[in-house]
Amino acid sequence: MKKYLMFVSLPYAYPIMRPLQREIRRRGDDVAWFIEEGCPDQLAEGERRLATIAEVMEYDPIAVFAPGNHIPDFFPGVKVQLFHGYPINKRNDRHDDHFTVRGWFDIYCTQGPTSTGPFREQERRYGYFRVYETGWTKADDYFSPEMQAPPHNARPVVLYSTTFTRSLTSTPYLADEIEHLVAERDWEWIFMFHPKLDDRAVIDRYARIAAAHDNVTFLGSTFDFGALRRADVLLCDSSSIILEFMFLDRPVVTFRNSHPGPYLIDVQRPEEVGPALERALTRPEELMREIRAYTMRHEPHRDGRCSARVLDAVNDFLARGRAGLKRRPLNLVRRIKLRRRMGYPLLKGLF
Repeated sequence: MKKYLMFVSLPYAYPIMRPLQREIRRRGDDVAWFIEEGCPDQLAEGERRLATIAEVMEYDPIAVFAPGNHIPDFFPGVKVQLFHGYPINKRNDRHDDHFTVRGWFDIYCTQGPTSTGPFREQERRYGYFRVYETGWTKADDYFSPEMQAPPHNARPVVLYSTTFTRSLTSTPYLADEIEHLVAERDWEWIFMFHPKLDDRAVIDRYARIAAAHDNVTFLGSTFDFGALRRADVLLCDSSSIILEFMFLDRPVVTFRNSHPGPYLIDVQRPEEVGPALERALTRPEELMREIRAYTMRHEPHRDGRCSARVLDAVNDFLARGRAGLKRRPLNLVRRIKLRRRMGYPLLKGLF
């Protein structure tokens, strides 16, 4: 029986890795989770948590998966990057942070043409990891029959979800307008924020709006597939959830998006949000065509087998070993910082 470990540093990891857990179990193998200190434990009944580094060492997984930017180098097993979103370049930088290689991983499981090409170039440049285009594990849930079924709501449902980046989040600017729309329009609303959004005053403001109106559901920072499945339209700013929602073949209205395109209805002023949502709910034909083309460039793997391809990639890597690969960089500063944070001996196995 093969053993695999899920490394969780932020709550967004759970829905990314659960489809992979299902595939591991379907194959008759074993899976456990390690949750970094400070991250909420959102494991469900029947999901196994390893509470200490000693338990991880005893478990001895053949591979460790992470959707975040780091992974303990001292854990046993091949280190596999799953990614926490798609390369949408939300900050409009010359270099998208999605493509930063920090020296932690043996395998990068890319999602589609927009991510595979740049990582193939880095594979050739650095030479110490392998790139496999597998599709994103979370996409296995998005393209399930249940998620793809269109919503049948008695009245329109608007999902409001935002980025956490302070310079990009719409939350401080739209609170008044959203409160007005909640009161005036015959719509239902769902508020679901990024787990890294840390402006407590802003979050509390939206919680109060929800408490004052029976047509608002406040989810806080809890990601809920059911919220996406129910919603007819997404109101956002510059977050990768835009692309995820578009997988459901539904329109998105954005406020001051950092990288707008014809697949979005983007507005610059709060008072434009209501009319933009009205237009989005009509599902304009040209807009929907642009959405389908845009999402296909990012995620062409829609067969529900992304998680299976990830495990196949691990098997291929293990079968080939590190033949032809360079040595991983020492990455001393990052490794020492992580060891200190996790309470692992600083020099043990460092060289």
